[in-house]
Amino acid sequence: MPHQVSSTASVPREARLFRNNKSQAVRIPADFELPGEKVLIHRDGARLIIEPVPRKGLLAVLADLAPLPENDQFPEIDDTLLAPRDIDL
Repeated sequence: MPHQVSSTASVPREARLFRNNKSQAVRIPADFELPGEKVLIHRDGARLIIEPVPRKGLLAVLADLAPLPENDQFPEIDDTLLAPRDIDL
């Protein structure tokens, strides 16, 4: 059965493996560069799959924010600002 290549697949290329302290690392060619600073890696039989960590969605980012302090007072308003004017839509 022939291997089917998806539209985003590319021709395989050799890459150099090297040691970084006690870890094995792979030098990724520029045309295979991944976005971001972290990746997910997992095995699929003899293959290693490396993929970018998905960006957080808005709800996840908001959930990570520290709550605002409860304060019943609004901040002072700069009196030197121009007064708002009515706009007809």
